[in-house]
Amino acid sequence: MARSFGAVRALRDASITLRRGEVMALMGDNGAGKSTLVKTLAGVVAPDSGELLIDGEPRRFAGPADALDAGIETVYQDLSLINSMSAAENVFLGREPLGRDPVSRLLRLVDRRAMAAETKKAIDRIGARLPSLSAHVSAMSGGQRQALAVARATMWGRNIVMLDEPTAALGVTESEHVLEIITALKQQDIAVLMISHNLEHVFKVADRITVMRQGRTVGELVTADATSGDIVALITGATPAAAPS
Repeated sequence: MARSFGAVRALRDASITLRRGEVMALMGDNGAGKSTLVKTLAGVVAPDSGELLIDGEPRRFAGPADALDAGIETVYQDLSLINSMSAAENVFLGREPLGRDPVSRLLRLVDRRAMAAETKKAIDRIGARLPSLSAHVSAMSGGQRQALAVARATMWGRNIVMLDEPTAALGVTESEHVLEIITALKQQDIAVLMISHNLEHVFKVADRITVMRQGRTVGELVTADATSGDIVALITGATPAAAPS
């Protein structure tokens, strides 16, 4: 996959293979092309060339809505949560179900009971802990907000969930809880892509690691067989680029 912004080549020969029931870590130095690659998968940026396959079928996204329809959800670093809304309101933002009775449908009244029930299922499914479904996001800790954003992603991301630096702004305890949630995601039969600079966290939750450098995919490693030195060498260019397996 390739993508240029004017004279800047953000992606060149970038590729990644995601599998259901696995966590793939995406690593690389700043400017390596990680965010641009994720944005192409999320439909935010259209690639200049290359192909995207989902379950073996080629797909092309005209925008983020197409990626959402394809079951791809992205949790960006800002989490895209609204502080003045509750957990359930954030999970269903823009997708609110209407009540089933004729009056509710005529007046377009939202079924808040159904929203709360489905949100609780999503939160329980990943083992997250929130103070209350009715509590505003402003009352939640950083780890609770991250858990809510991940729960929302699993509600709608039936194929791929992408997490951009999910532990970057968290303390040790909250980071550990978020890593537990990421591990639980593998049980949902979806593919998880996690951008991270934290080698310790990557080794705890990732099954495989894709490394990018200067817009290229320079290596794919099985985590169990890799060392920190292997990854750093690929990131810095000390090890020559190798085709992903």
